[in-house]
Amino acid sequence: MKISIEKLTFECIIGILDFERTNEQKVVIDISFEYDFLNEENFIDYSKISSEVEEFMKKEKFELLENAVINVDKYLNKNYPIKNLKIKISKPDILKNCIVSIEH
Repeated sequence: MKISIEKLTFECIIGILDFERTNEQKVVIDISFEYDFLNEENFIDYSKISSEVEEFMKKEKFELLENAVINVDKYLNKNYPIKNLKIKISKPDILKNCIVSIEH
């Protein structure tokens, strides 16, 4: 079974510049993974994953997108029986004419 969580959008502290450490910025996260669905007893609750990732990002206040992607990856792999995890974190408003994203 493959699950995709797309365009999970919220604001958090992320970045290295002074204004990035004091003002929350919008981030957009796309997550996809596979798992072995056997029956209703072993399903993975994607709404729980969405809220946990948002809570984790807000709590950690990462300085670099690279660290955020790596740590979200570790968190999900540790807490869920998943395979082929892909994560993309974007800061759509940080630069004037483009969106900055990191994938792992």
